[in-house]
Amino acid sequence: MLALRAATALARTFTPSTASALASGRQAAWLRRGIASLGGSGPKIAFFDFKNHERPYFEDPVRALKASRQVRVQFYPVRLEASTVALARDCKVVCVFVNDKVNEEVLQQLHAQGCRMIALRCAGFNNVDVKAAAGLGIAVARVPSYSPYAVAEHAAALLMAVNRKLPQAYNRFKLANFSLDHLVGFDLHGKTVGVVGTGKIGECFSRIMLGFGCQVLLYDVRKNPALESLPGCRYVELDELFANSRVISLNVPLFPSTKYLINKDSLSKMQRGVVIINTSRGALINTAHLIEALKTGQVGGAGLDVYEEEEDYFFQDRSGEIMMDDILARLMSFPNVIITGHQAFLTAEALSAIAETTLDNISQFLDGKKPLANAV
Repeated sequence: MLALRAATALARTFTPSTASALASGRQAAWLRRGIASLGGSGPKIAFFDFKNHERPYFEDPVRALKASRQVRVQFYPVRLEASTVALARDCKVVCVFVNDKVNEEVLQQLHAQGCRMIALRCAGFNNVDVKAAAGLGIAVARVPSYSPYAVAEHAAALLMAVNRKLPQAYNRFKLANFSLDHLVGFDLHGKTVGVVGTGKIGECFSRIMLGFGCQVLLYDVRKNPALESLPGCRYVELDELFANSRVISLNVPLFPSTKYLINKDSLSKMQRGVVIINTSRGALINTAHLIEALKTGQVGGAGLDVYEEEEDYFFQDRSGEIMMDDILARLMSFPNVIITGHQAFLTAEALSAIAETTLDNISQFLDGKKPLANAV
């Protein structure tokens, strides 16, 4: 009852959807655990958008941090935004994920409430106004590398599933339909694969494609020496990569320079029937332009783990609701498009590494040191 009263009281300051979520029994259980963790006299830490699949990997590192520094830790399943920022009152550290909105308005409120560090449980930090954070003296740390193999292997899985029509084949088999019509794919062996972004994930994906017997074209503003020396890999300009690749994989962060990297113009430069894989950030692709290219057959298939407007849907069960996003609904209607809900990172190894690095960053900050993975 205490947790329910606390949830109801807090909910008065939130949007109706957030209030409803917090007042539910499941969210009350989260609050009960959060309230129970307030014992101790050390700094307060709030985790936002914290999900059940994360808990087993954070339990031991958080327990160790509480024991060594007497911190008080709260976990919230709701996202951090202007309507929920009050939950972080008196928290010195706020830990967020990819869809939390850490803009200038939220940062100013956090700073006024005593926050001095934003710890991201992810590699990307485009959802944080790092310039505003620096101006307020708020440290920002991220997890630059957890398991590049997890993301690269998921990208390869998307490619294989799109190419070999695995969802259609599986659904037919469940209905005892053993027809092979419209299930023809193509050999990856001997094909040219374009890899845009050759950091750790891009390198892992390139090596996987080499293992399939592909030729790999590479593009990045900074070349990776480990890939330059590999037979079968070659750095080229972006237009050459677009023109000559049967498959294109996106592995770059979201910056102003990379937003809508895939657009009407770049799509027109590609081979007809190209397959596009995106496990990085949704806004690398202009989705409306991708849909038009899918309709005309210019794009032969797409495997997407991210979507530009994903924050309204991903990481939530919306199966009982009407799909209000017309663009996402149209994208989901294509039989040659596979979308997963931002789960490329979701392996035990990656989750363990994320938890370890996140807590290491927080520990460094609490000890008065610069976090190892500072983003500002």
